[in-house]
Amino acid sequence: MAKRHPIPCDLRPDQIIAYVDSREQTPLDLSPLAVEVIGLKTGDYSVKGLENIVCIERKSLSDALGCLGTSRERFQAELQRMLAYPCRCLVIESTWQEMEVGEWRSEITPASAIGSLLAWQMMGIPVLMAGSHERAGRYVARMLLLAARRRWRENRGLLAVLDDDPPATSPADKEVSF
Repeated sequence: MAKRHPIPCDLRPDQIIAYVDSREQTPLDLSPLAVEVIGLKTGDYSVKGLENIVCIERKSLSDALGCLGTSRERFQAELQRMLAYPCRCLVIESTWQEMEVGEWRSEITPASAIGSLLAWQMMGIPVLMAGSHERAGRYVARMLLLAARRRWRENRGLLAVLDDDPPATSPADKEVSF
């Protein structure tokens, strides 16, 4: 069996395509990643080829408050679906301090909002308070890059093991038992 071409050690940002959900109304700037708009089953952002692995949901402060109030049941179902993704995160364009102050037009109290966010974290959904839309874009781009690189390194390691194995003459020559 011929050796494969060497597999690059790492992925560069320009080799990764970020997926943005087609329903995303104010998409983030994910530079330097390339972007394609598609319909994602869950979340707002993912990586091409890792759609079942990476799921990032983005919320502005007003969106997050809606998910804590009138849209809570629908959003809870979204969070349950997110739990199936190994790489997942809820990114909110606000800060913990803004949440504590509670200067918004909503019946949601700061204590209730913070309590819900902490409860979501305890159920296994990381919550990243990005502070602003621009910072959220930088953080999401970086998370997508890190998730893609991690999977790349894992798969590269598997392929390296295959290159080290002497080839079998036929599939029947290697008996596999579990």
